[in-house]
Amino acid sequence: MTIKPTRVLEPDWLAERVLNLFATLNMCVLATNDPDGAPHATPVRYFSREFTLVFTALGSSPKIRNLRADPRISAGIFAPLAGPESSRGAQLFGTARVLAPADPGFDEHWRVVSPRIDEAERTGFLADPSRCVLGVISPARIVYTDHWLKRDGYAPRQTLTLP
Repeated sequence: MTIKPTRVLEPDWLAERVLNLFATLNMCVLATNDPDGAPHATPVRYFSREFTLVFTALGSSPKIRNLRADPRISAGIFAPLAGPESSRGAQLFGTARVLAPADPGFDEHWRVVSPRIDEAERTGFLADPSRCVLGVISPARIVYTDHWLKRDGYAPRQTLTLP
């Protein structure tokens, strides 16, 4: 009989592990609901600021249309799998808002994105603020998975609830 570890990480330690994951990766799969309620999942590159994720998009994209109609989201971030015991990632559950250049908060979140975009992107749709919007993901709950935690007797799935 195998005993499954059940220990829970201290909240500060769990928060640090989640923030480390956010900072070391830059892609997530964002799931939204289309107008008929069907799921719509799409990969997006994100920029993190603490537990907030920010992504750029065309204002006419399906994910942005979906978010404007229904702000509920789920997102998955995952590190490359090197073996069955190397699984590491996070599932985010919460809401997202869409910010256009004239909206309050756009400039604050643009400062998270702007220094990290490359020159090629600056000549594309990001160069035309009338077409560019920001998606701002605010998770309420994050389920963090790290199978290496089992080595120290911790459960490989840990839940962080944010205020």
